[in-house]
Amino acid sequence: MPTIEQFDRVRNGTVATQPYTTMIDNLALALQQASSSPALTPKAAAAIAVGLGALATGYAQRGIGSAAIGAVAEDDDMFVQALIFTALPETLIIIAFVTIFIVPSAY
Repeated sequence: MPTIEQFDRVRNGTVATQPYTTMIDNLALALQQASSSPALTPKAAAAIAVGLGALATGYAQRGIGSAAIGAVAEDDDMFVQALIFTALPETLIIIAFVTIFIVPSAY
């Protein structure tokens, strides 16, 4: 493993060429010295979960809604089933919304 002085010489350009493995060692040294904070905070991860859940709900309801309207247009007795199938994707966003309250409280 290279020392910090060797890493500084490479970064400053005083060492012209190095073998490939030494460059990987220098990269590993730089990564070890970097901060170890997470890329996303828990609240940001929860926001992404809700956003992706909302997109998935919209995508699911796009096909279900048009099929439900077509089924009800042909047979009025299909209204209850169409309403249930249209409401099913809403459970995705409800579960994603719950993560806002569960995930941040875990930290």
